[in-house]
Amino acid sequence: MDRIELLAPAKDLEKAKTAIRYGADAVYLGGKRFSLRSRASNFDIEDIREIADFAHGFNKKIYVTVNMVFHDDDLYGIREYLEKLDEIGVDAIIVESLAVASLSKKYAPHMECHISTQTSITNSMTVKMMEEFGADRVVLAREVDMSEIEVIAKRVSVPLEVFIHGGMCSNYSGRCTLSNRMTLRDANRGGCAQSCRWKYRVYDGNTLISSKECPLSMSSKDLRATAYIERMIKAGVASLKIEGRMKSDYYIAQVVKTYRKMIDEIYEKGHLDDDRIAYYDDELSKAENRLSDDGFLSGKCDDTKHLYGINGAGVTHEFIGYVKDYDRVSQMALVEVRNKFSLNDELEVFGPKVDNEHFINTLMYNQDFENVEVANQPMELLFVRIPFNVSEHDMIRKVDNHDRRRSY
Repeated sequence: MDRIELLAPAKDLEKAKTAIRYGADAVYLGGKRFSLRSRASNFDIEDIREIADFAHGFNKKIYVTVNMVFHDDDLYGIREYLEKLDEIGVDAIIVESLAVASLSKKYAPHMECHISTQTSITNSMTVKMMEEFGADRVVLAREVDMSEIEVIAKRVSVPLEVFIHGGMCSNYSGRCTLSNRMTLRDANRGGCAQSCRWKYRVYDGNTLISSKECPLSMSSKDLRATAYIERMIKAGVASLKIEGRMKSDYYIAQVVKTYRKMIDEIYEKGHLDDDRIAYYDDELSKAENRLSDDGFLSGKCDDTKHLYGINGAGVTHEFIGYVKDYDRVSQMALVEVRNKFSLNDELEVFGPKVDNEHFINTLMYNQDFENVEVANQPMELLFVRIPFNVSEHDMIRKVDNHDRRRSY
């Protein structure tokens, strides 16, 4: 059996390349049209061509989302778009519309067709129907639990893709019209305003019944499936999908690398104990934007899975910069500053080949060779002494007070 695929999101070329460098087997992205994330930077045709060539050079794959809910006015140019994606070597498209899937099979025969989670598939009969239609993969709804995933996987032969990390929707598989109603931005045609994450004051008539200090939010916690990865591998799931086409470069790097290491360790050892799972949970917490939970995977759905008014709690990371170059003789790294840090801070480097190495920041200077005590100019290039080998594309963050691993 093939090893399970780790599938990562990207909103632009930089993020897509980061996902591949940090261990993703495939990357999914949206074009300028026909995608559900119109506010992402997204890719024009030449960008898609570039990232497809880049990915294929690493023996990785590129999937393009064509997953909006199409109205007649949206269909203009779809055939030509699919033909162009096929011509430049895209490995698969992700679709909600079976009409678009049919067009792809006819006019873009070299691409696989993956059925989107937007179709809300929660049972094996529907998966089999999609297979008979010609689907090469089915992305299950995020509302199925782990036991249901195992049952479906036993009953079907078409590859299954399952979400393991990232944002959840307050409505069923993203089928929400709050944004349409409140902002005239169609959530199912790429314009979701994420109205469920707004803060609301709730009234009974003229009486305020929500807290003044903590207005109500309908947002759910993010998904985190670390406790279920081993079962998914054993069940024969084909692909593990990370959500987050609006996320930062740092988020993509940290989440992809964490799941990459976890998957590889499961294949190596066959089983992870609770301490190892807790370790990976801690690693993922360094990239959290919101509190996380196992979503529907446990089969439970109660008040503990919602944020209500707590958005942002529990975030632990302090990302401070990118490594652009490194001199092994002087041990000085050229660092692109992203957030404030100072001399004597304890810092941590992680990257595709560096695994959470700590050091104390004892020396840094600017390109005029002037000593610097506080780095606080975003995008400034500084030289920082790092007493171990690092490489371009590695990232640096501050060490949390609770996090004391090996220091130099």
